[in-house]
Amino acid sequence: MNITAAMVKELREITGSGMMDCKKALAETDGDMEAAVEFLRKNGQMKAEKKASRIAAEGLVCVAAEGDTKAAIVEVNSETDFVAKNATFQEYVQAVAEQAVKSDAADLDAFLAEKWIRDESKTVSEALVEKIAVIGEKLSIRRFQKEEQADGCIVSYIHGGGRIGVLVKAQTAVVNDTVKEALKNIAMQVAAMYPKYVSQADVSEEYKEHEKAILLEQAKTENPDKPDNIIEKMIIGRLNKELKEVCLLEQTYVKAEDGKQSVGKYLEQVSKEAGTAITLTGFIRYETGEGMEKKEENFAEEVAKQMA
Repeated sequence: MNITAAMVKELREITGSGMMDCKKALAETDGDMEAAVEFLRKNGQMKAEKKASRIAAEGLVCVAAEGDTKAAIVEVNSETDFVAKNATFQEYVQAVAEQAVKSDAADLDAFLAEKWIRDESKTVSEALVEKIAVIGEKLSIRRFQKEEQADGCIVSYIHGGGRIGVLVKAQTAVVNDTVKEALKNIAMQVAAMYPKYVSQADVSEEYKEHEKAILLEQAKTENPDKPDNIIEKMIIGRLNKELKEVCLLEQTYVKAEDGKQSVGKYLEQVSKEAGTAITLTGFIRYETGEGMEKKEENFAEEVAKQMA
């Protein structure tokens, strides 16, 4: 059977596999699309082990929720941004998030050992290996976190098509559109401004002492002639400024009309409008590939190598 470019394109869109792999699969199955998908799965599984050493630092962050009180966030990595934009991969990451929100696993190993919700004849790990086989790249479930807020709600926000994901938890007696919109705005704040803590009450003394030591060295280098008591005041001022930048409630609210209102003051304003106290109890921010080594690729060089 003559394998056309349109057939190769269709199989590639279905599976996310490489063009040459799709062409070979169609040739081996005489153009049968379903059989070609199975061929890629079976053939790819044998190659999955060989992909283990590759760098997978692209991918997606995804969230899933059960009502207003339970939610989970996951990061699933791929090798290339091309695969991250593939519908098959995106649907898989959504399934992983749905698995996470139903999971009782305490860590990633336990999560991978669970029965896969889409097919309980296999584990999450086995389903991952099958997806590697179909897509043809190393994939990795890097991390997940499940959160509950029985006396309030959890709101999520996804930025950049899955590059950044945020969950924000709040204690509140009333859960309505006004409250949810405010928490969504705060989730956007978390995505944009990358706070480390909800408030100064959450900052450990160890963190403060560490930062003070760094600021002390900076101040002494910049002001070698100033006495210690002046240096001490400078350090306190600089530390307080830094804490305002890393503590969510003390950050300047990015949508503040006056450019000065803090997130804490914004939340107080919304609490009055909603007729109920809203207390932030936590947040989670995932960014795809955060802290991972990324492989630098030169596309022109790669094409030249393949042509050679």
